[in-house]
Amino acid sequence: MERNSYLPEGALLHTEANENAISSISALSNAMEQNLILESPVVLCDAAHNLVVQVGEFQGVIPHTETAIGIDCGTTREIAVISRVGKPVAFHITDISPDGVLTLSRKSAQEEALNFFLHTLHPGDVIPAKVTHLEPFGVFVDIGCGNIALIGIENLSVSRISHPKDRLRVGQEIFAVVRQVDQTLHRITLSQRELLGTWAENAAKFEVGQTVRGIVRGIEDYGVFIELAPNLSGLAEKRDGLEVGDAVSVFIKNITEEKMKIKLIVIDVFGKDQGAQLTQNDYFITRGHLDLWEYSPPVCDKKKIYTVFE
Repeated sequence: MERNSYLPEGALLHTEANENAISSISALSNAMEQNLILESPVVLCDAAHNLVVQVGEFQGVIPHTETAIGIDCGTTREIAVISRVGKPVAFHITDISPDGVLTLSRKSAQEEALNFFLHTLHPGDVIPAKVTHLEPFGVFVDIGCGNIALIGIENLSVSRISHPKDRLRVGQEIFAVVRQVDQTLHRITLSQRELLGTWAENAAKFEVGQTVRGIVRGIEDYGVFIELAPNLSGLAEKRDGLEVGDAVSVFIKNITEEKMKIKLIVIDVFGKDQGAQLTQNDYFITRGHLDLWEYSPPVCDKKKIYTVFE
């Protein structure tokens, strides 16, 4: 089975294969026999926390114990079930009644995908993911069929950020790189900073003498850190009235590759930034595998920043 057979929930919903598989009772019966993973939207979570799913012209029910891995033993919270209303879910069809009511299992689809991930993913593999929720310590993402992995805030970028909301939003489709696969705990941890370019790749977008847009990411006694790109910051002198999160325009005074330093002068302040989310254009890598990632330029005489995937 190819890895792209297990995508974040929502990716299959409007595909031709999915729509054909739910088009009739005979098509649904064939999908059940082949144990295909399908997707449809949840329209109701009843009082017993069973999920009612609209499968084309037919209605399906996911019994509470089949709504997610860990729901029957309490390791998955009920909010993970309730919050699926109005959203697509992945599932297997486990039964079709004579009157056309479907019994479904999301847990079964998740288990199949998770087993595949645990036995085929390796540190350094680049995969697609979808943001499910944000916490101060990191981002939870769906890597396939509702299986959740964590990107710690320290692994979102080299440039400092105070909260994941500075970089991402819920529902956003992103790319991530596998940091660790723990088959004992059934846990996969991810990173993102290695996909957002090295210092040299990001610095190549800028020239001394330019005035560009930036975002204040940190204020210290010795200066103000201004983010120019998701993996690149420069340092400006302190200025009264600046706050973390402010959008600013800055003059690029100097770029020193050996020290990975960019000296800036704040020209103007525009208040809190409203559009700092990561975009597809910010990625330098979106597929493949990494063994080693070196952020620092070869000529850099500072402490090297790098990641070894093993």
